[in-house]
Amino acid sequence: MGAEAGNRRGRRRGRAQPMAEINITPFVDVMLVLLIIFMVAAPLMTVGVPVDLPKTAASALPSDEEEPLTVTIKADGSLAIQTTDTAEDELITKLQAIAAERTSDRIFLRADGTNAWNRVAEVMGALNAAGFTNIGLVTDIGGTTLTGSGVAASDPTGSGN
Repeated sequence: MGAEAGNRRGRRRGRAQPMAEINITPFVDVMLVLLIIFMVAAPLMTVGVPVDLPKTAASALPSDEEEPLTVTIKADGSLAIQTTDTAEDELITKLQAIAAERTSDRIFLRADGTNAWNRVAEVMGALNAAGFTNIGLVTDIGGTTLTGSGVAASDPTGSGN
């Protein structure tokens, strides 16, 4: 009996005590991997419809807090809201549904430079007739001015800003 009691006592002493410390190394490893994934993926989330915007000497419009609502006229004349292709007859109804949930009434109109001005004016007129009056035309900087130079007359540095 004495030997059995000794074994029982030994087992009690040999039990593992609960750890009072938390090992955070695996947590840090997972967080670093997630950080790298988001750093790589974030620039890819800002995609748009590729168009060749005309270059002008106009300055940029002030930006809002929410993502601007854009209508794009592609080189073939087809339309897109944000990045979603949209049929011409559905454009106004979709825009009205989207605009009802937004705080800003501004719409940016992007048109490929190869489009005829008629097409751009046609879409602008349809937007205006539907009640959208705050329309901004999107262009690239660096176009010619009426002075004939490639930079704005008020920008002697040639930076285009």
